[in-house]
Amino acid sequence: MSVLQVLIAAMPFLLSLASRSGKAIAPCLCASIFTVLLGDEPPRAAMAWCVGLLIAAVAVRERLRAI
Repeated sequence: MSVLQVLIAAMPFLLSLASRSGKAIAPCLCASIFTVLLGDEPPRAAMAWCVGLLIAAVAVRERLRAI
């Protein structure tokens, strides 16, 4: 995998770092790792990435709602 692909795969984890609580960091990290590991099978990697991104988006939305 190239550096760009790894950065895209790590996007859920990086986005979860902006959340208010640390509860979303571990699931997003696991989703990012699964995305990298399943990179040879694009449909499965996309599913793991989407789940991680959904978790991170909800966590960031909660942080923005609290502002």
